[in-house]
Amino acid sequence: MTIENNKEQRLVILDTETTGINPREGHRIVEIGCVEMINRQLTGRTYHAYIKPMQHGMQMIMDQEVINVHGLTDEFLRDKPQFDQIAQEFIDFIKGAELVIHNAKFDVGFMDHEFAMAKANLPMTHDICTVTDTLKVSKDEFGSPKTLDFLARHYRVDKLVDRTYHGALIDAQLLGFVYIEMTRKQSALNLTVGEGDSEGSDANAIKRLPINREKLKIIYATADEVTEHEKRLAVVAEKGSEPIWKN
Repeated sequence: MTIENNKEQRLVILDTETTGINPREGHRIVEIGCVEMINRQLTGRTYHAYIKPMQHGMQMIMDQEVINVHGLTDEFLRDKPQFDQIAQEFIDFIKGAELVIHNAKFDVGFMDHEFAMAKANLPMTHDICTVTDTLKVSKDEFGSPKTLDFLARHYRVDKLVDRTYHGALIDAQLLGFVYIEMTRKQSALNLTVGEGDSEGSDANAIKRLPINREKLKIIYATADEVTEHEKRLAVVAEKGSEPIWKN
């Protein structure tokens, strides 16, 4: 996977929850969760929808085994919109973005099935977006495909999200944190020596400061600022992590 040097690159981290594992057997999407990222930074924008699964004009009844995974019951979904009612707003959110999905074949397969079932001449996923599959990326990194749970533990972000249930928005948020760590080393530094602000120099190159420049003023933290800093580190510690400079 190549990370382009494009500050306007828009990623959408996506996950779905479904009534089963195979849309060809009539299974449907019951939840979609998306988080937006621009230039590898989470923006805070999300898309989230619960969806009433339909079959033969009636609401599907889910197996208890499936309910145990995502925590969504038939009763909870009864008053939720059908997919065709949210399809356009969903497309509007992901259109033109690069989708980042863990096991994209599964989610894209369900999305394309839903687009086709809507019978509104909706485009397929690859007509709307490009797709990066982090399951395939993990195979390149570790020699074999890894689960999202494994990656979250490996990159030490598993404590950042409460995953009592595998909700779509929750898992999309977790995958966002995993993606940031997974691709961190691919943000290459440009080590070209720049020539100040001379015309034609690379804006991303390292610029050398004059040797006779004024010394920088050192501003020390106040006692109150140190106290607030320690409080923030305590919060990080409670979530099972620690600052990188302590690793």
